[in-house]
Amino acid sequence: MDTDRIIDLLLYAIPSVITGLIAYYFFKEHTKNEDGRRRYLLKKDLQVNALPTRLQAYERMVLFLERIKPSKLLIRVAPIDSNKDNYEALLIQSIEQEFEHNLSQQIYISEKCWNIINAAKNATIQLIRKASLLEKTDTANKLREVVLTEMMERRSPSDAALSFIKDEVTDIW
Repeated sequence: MDTDRIIDLLLYAIPSVITGLIAYYFFKEHTKNEDGRRRYLLKKDLQVNALPTRLQAYERMVLFLERIKPSKLLIRVAPIDSNKDNYEALLIQSIEQEFEHNLSQQIYISEKCWNIINAAKNATIQLIRKASLLEKTDTANKLREVVLTEMMERRSPSDAALSFIKDEVTDIW
């Protein structure tokens, strides 16, 4: 008799346990799918809201690169006196101020892009410093002339960074 009761108990318990496991599995999958759907919708909303800000950051960095391009920088920043060292410092100070003004943009662009922009800035500063060290460069106007001549012979460091930004913005679309 006890075995009949145990068998009856098992006949009722086994289907209940199986039904419970199936319900648990489906509930778990449903919860996982709902969580994924909510994350997708949240990410989609964030992208829609963040895209204009990211594009604005790229625009500002393009403007920065254009402003530090030696041919444009030398026209915009005129020498105060004929001392080449003072002019070199003024040019470098102008580049650094432009850069510091745009530091916050790095959170909206990729790290690789930021590093390329930073390298373009440093290469432009290096170009000015090298031109200033040449023996033939003895005045501020001669420094301008040497840097502009150098830019006629090769591409500006800003050009490579500008190309990279254009490619990266194209990838966003």
